[in-house]
Amino acid sequence: MTGLSRETLGLLLGFIGIVVFAGTLPATRIAVEALDPVFVGAGRAALAAAVALPLLLALRRPIPPKDELGRLALSGVLLVAGFPILTSWAMTMLPVAHGSVFVGLIPLVTAACGAFLARERPSPLFWAAALTGAAVIVAYAMRAAGKVGLATGDLFLLGACLSAGSGYAISAGVAKRMPGWEVVSWQVVIMLPLTVPVTLWWGPVDPSAVGLRHWLAFGYAGLFSMYIGFFFWNAGLAMGGVARVSQVQLLQTFVTLLIVGPVNGETTDAFTWLAAAAVVATIVVGRTAGRRRG
Repeated sequence: MTGLSRETLGLLLGFIGIVVFAGTLPATRIAVEALDPVFVGAGRAALAAAVALPLLLALRRPIPPKDELGRLALSGVLLVAGFPILTSWAMTMLPVAHGSVFVGLIPLVTAACGAFLARERPSPLFWAAALTGAAVIVAYAMRAAGKVGLATGDLFLLGACLSAGSGYAISAGVAKRMPGWEVVSWQVVIMLPLTVPVTLWWGPVDPSAVGLRHWLAFGYAGLFSMYIGFFFWNAGLAMGGVARVSQVQLLQTFVTLLIVGPVNGETTDAFTWLAAAAVVATIVVGRTAGRRRG
């Protein structure tokens, strides 16, 4: 690890994060088969907070200053409430493969927000590579999903991507001043006054009637997608730069499509590997592209 540059280490941490996030849609799809989507979206954040709050107290982490609390609250609304609930609703209407169409757009949203919020100035070559990678992933996902699904579900996914991309960019700015695990910990804790009442109100009347498979999927969404994955992701964005590391998320769709076979029963073909190779090529180009000053 000592021989890696800060940017390379950031890319590696970002990749670990997206591997964790790749299980989000498959797990959410299973969870909403037996649980209310609002419960899944809010409950996974409350579950993450149940781990985060004792950790913050045990390590005696100080409450962030007011300006940081504002950024944490805003990014918390986007990542802790917006993205989980919107994707939970979408997964009641659309297959996981269709959801990957829009997940592939998150890096572009993150990079665009990062260019303004983190004061990064990617070069035209970077943007060309990012747009090419996004086009490849969207074309692949549409081919894999077949006919476009329900318009309402598409709107939920679009809103989820906008929430995630902007939330990632804001979190990355905060993660430059505090550890990534602490950023996500404060985000889920700050949102407790919202997530706990919503979780209790929309929770199942008889939890024992919900199958173990559905509870395990809910647990993954809460502990890994909502919490542990952000340890790596926030740190990666802060170390490698928002615009550049965010492009690693272009690989998330392909990791997800490897998961949906054994988990959700969806299949992929050899075209997956060709498309994945094309996306990797765009990431390499984007990584080597220079940045503009100013």
